[in-house]
Amino acid sequence: MGLKEYTAKRRFKETPEPEPDERAGEERLVFVVHKHAARALHYDLRLELDGVLKSWAVPRGPSLDPAVKRLAVMVEDHPFSYREFEGVIPEGNYGAGSVIIWDRGFYRHPAGRNRAENEQLLLAGLAKGDLKFILEGEKLRGEFALVRTRDARSWLLLKKKDRFVHSGEILGESRSVASGRTLEELLETGSKTPTRHRKIDRIRLRETEESEGLQDAPEAEMPHAVRPMLATPALEPFDHPDWIFEMKWDGYRAVAEVREAEAALYSRNLLSLNRKFAPIVEALKACRFEAVLDGEVVAVDERGRPDFQLLQDYGSSGSGYLLYYVFDLLHFQGHDLTGLPLLKRKEILKRVLPSGPRIRFSDHVVNDGILFFQVVREKGLEGIIAKHGQSTYQVGKRSRQWLKVKRQLTQEGVIAGFTAPRGGRGHFGTLVLGQYDGNELICIGHAGGGFAAEELKLIHERLQPLVQETCPFRVVPPANAPVTWVRPELVCEVTFSGWTDDAVMRHPVFLRMREDKAAREVVRDSGEGVRP
Repeated sequence: MGLKEYTAKRRFKETPEPEPDERAGEERLVFVVHKHAARALHYDLRLELDGVLKSWAVPRGPSLDPAVKRLAVMVEDHPFSYREFEGVIPEGNYGAGSVIIWDRGFYRHPAGRNRAENEQLLLAGLAKGDLKFILEGEKLRGEFALVRTRDARSWLLLKKKDRFVHSGEILGESRSVASGRTLEELLETGSKTPTRHRKIDRIRLRETEESEGLQDAPEAEMPHAVRPMLATPALEPFDHPDWIFEMKWDGYRAVAEVREAEAALYSRNLLSLNRKFAPIVEALKACRFEAVLDGEVVAVDERGRPDFQLLQDYGSSGSGYLLYYVFDLLHFQGHDLTGLPLLKRKEILKRVLPSGPRIRFSDHVVNDGILFFQVVREKGLEGIIAKHGQSTYQVGKRSRQWLKVKRQLTQEGVIAGFTAPRGGRGHFGTLVLGQYDGNELICIGHAGGGFAAEELKLIHERLQPLVQETCPFRVVPPANAPVTWVRPELVCEVTFSGWTDDAVMRHPVFLRMREDKAAREVVRDSGEGVRP
């Protein structure tokens, strides 16, 4: 084939690739495998033969498993000096991207006794379309074969059965055998081009697909309408080396399904959030993979602090900046990750989640839950979530492997009625609240404080269409003013100081409405000192 095609494709004043030099090596024939992050990440197998490096692009990379057949597309010959090339090919040039020497060493024909005999046998095999050879590399060892298909450029790369057979994924060893660097590290040391982040994202995605961690997850169809795993309340923070601690974001819990530039975002009750939080959905479409993500949609103010009221009003006001903090990965590229340990799921998530202005990885600290909680409390944030590092993902279940520790006691309540106002107050006096115990709604108290004047008006207006004559409780609770009963559909959240022996809240104070919670979900949410 010669080096004419190689030369015609390159501008040597712009690319660091070596110029043509047809020359032979020394006593032993050499091979090299380049790992190349161009438009698509691939591997290039190069065999010294006839004064050049005969080259094949292997899209899925080589394997040590004889059961695996890999497509290898024959490309232009490369100069012998290319065996030492490693670097970044600049944008605008053929093959732009980072290149590392993934493996290198010597090779020979299985029957060859010296260099001349090896070359003669290998050239005969190449011409025949059945090229057998033995690699002596740092990663690839043993006998292989390249078998030509009907298409002259398309070959199959096969591993022969010998003592070097391995069924695991050799491609997980992602560092250069020459410099010790990865493709990503090499790209980061180069010039800051507009496409650099996209290339890094592609590298991370492909290398994650090749990792042994993902191979431990069974193949499965992508699930739909996933109800998230829930945390059990706990009263106090704690330290433990087996646990991690995350921020408890003050927002809407949301599951995202992403596939082929399409995305669906929905609440824990499976209600679509696509229209309500359209900017998040658009950002998720940039994820060029198939995945199910678990996280929290948050609206932050101009200081970057989460503000739940901004989030609730976002649809009407458009104020605040929407973010989606992602803390778990349930499904990825045809694999079910729910059975993997949490730390492994988060490791994969952090690797593949693309960098962007709307999507953020929700990081964590290990062991130091008490100090982390103190920092959160000092900043006036909601609390922390403690998770066992080895916990699996239990879809739709509340688990003691996940614990939530809030800065103050809060409880969600179903609004079952309201009392008449007293004094100069308008609209209503207190809200009568309940929670479900199985199918029965139980009264848990009255909340009369914490309302702004505008909130009194808005809540009263929303309750009017729900007014009914019958009490929604099986037993009518006592009240110090006449009660107007309503259908138990709306949910609010209150702060309180504790529970009485009769399971009624002490000193409940209205905090906010909860548009993201369904009435049937509301159960007792106070911690009982749960600890690991």
